[in-house]
Parts: sequence; structure tokens; C-alpha cells
Amino acid sequence: MRADAARNRRLLLEAATAEFAEHGMEVSIARIAARAGIGKGTVFRHFASKEHLLTAIFEHRLDQVAARGEELLDHADAGRALLTFMADTIESQAADRSFCQAVSLRKRQDARLRAASDRLVAAAQALTARAVAAGAVRDDVTGHDIVLLINAVAQATSPLGDAAPGLWRRYLGLVFDGLRPQAAHPLPVPAPTTLTPGT
Repeated sequence: MRADAARNRRLLLEAATAEFAEHGMEVSIARIAARAGIGKGTVFRHFASKEHLLTAIFEHRLDQVAARGEELLDHADAGRALLTFMADTIESQAADRSFCQAVSLRKRQDARLRAASDRLVAAAQALTARAVAAGAVRDDVTGHDIVLLINAVAQATSPLGDAAPGLWRRYLGLVFDGLRPQAAHPLPVPAPTTLTPGT
């Protein structure tokens, strides 16, 4: 890719990421192009449709979250590493309210998003296994539980995000206390084995 084309692609992805985060998925290509300082035709030279642009952005976001989880596997405190992973992921979702909705709508249909989602789950599984082995969380918790709890906290606090932007930290604290092994009771049903409906 030529240097100018690479620059335009970078500007386009940065502008689109910001627009979707701030205004949701209904943002027009014209608005994204204007923010990037490029023409609409340039957008379509890089991405055949708005759907392709969305997929590229959300694949990158999922990869970023997974990479952060993989990085935290080297943290000496396994419990702190898991909590940090959960906090970082929820914080990124709080900053982009369209993210969870968009990924959930697209990942079942798109192989790249499924692969990126699988990488994220694998990171969560590995972090959870380390925390369980260290005695930091109860031994019946799985990485799938962690991903679902992350989404639960993010979605529950999203409607109050503007008025209380740090509210998710309170509920993450409550959730993580519930993961600790002290006074744990048996759970009534097992953890899911997949996060993809219908499989």
C-alpha cells in the first residue's frame, strides 16, 4: 500500500472509530469522511461498504482487548491481573456504547470477528485459570463467566454513563467480591461452554 493510501486508511479508521463511539452505528459515511478529511470515494476504495468498515473497526477493538489480556498473563498477582482485565475491558466499552451491540450483531456472521472473539475468550480463560489456581477466585468460575460478567456490568451502567461515568467501578467491585472464594456457595447451573447462540 502506498504511503498516502496507508495514511488515508489510518485517518479513516480513526475518524470512524470516534464517530461510532460518540454517535452510534447510524453515523453516515459522509460524516466519517468529513471528519477524516477525505472524500467519500476514498472511503469506498478502502471498504466496499459501511458494514465492512464496521467489521474492521470491531475486529481491531476485540484484538486490542485480547492483547491486553495476554499481556496481563505475565502479571505476578493473578487475582489483580484478572480484575485489571475486567476493569480495562469495561472501561473501553463504557467509552463506546455501540461496541457491544455491534459485535453481538456481527460476530455470528463474520469469521474474522468470531476469530477475534475467540481470542478474547481464550485470554479470559487463561487469566481466570491463573486466578483460580492462585486461590484469588472461586474454583467454579470460567472465562466465559468473566466475559459475560464484563458485559453485564458495562450494559447495566451504560444508561447512567453520562451522569455517573465511573459508576461501573462500583458494580465491578461488587461482582469481583462475588468471585472471591470466601463464603462461596455452589452455583445452581454450570457455566456456558460457548458465547455464540445456537452452537
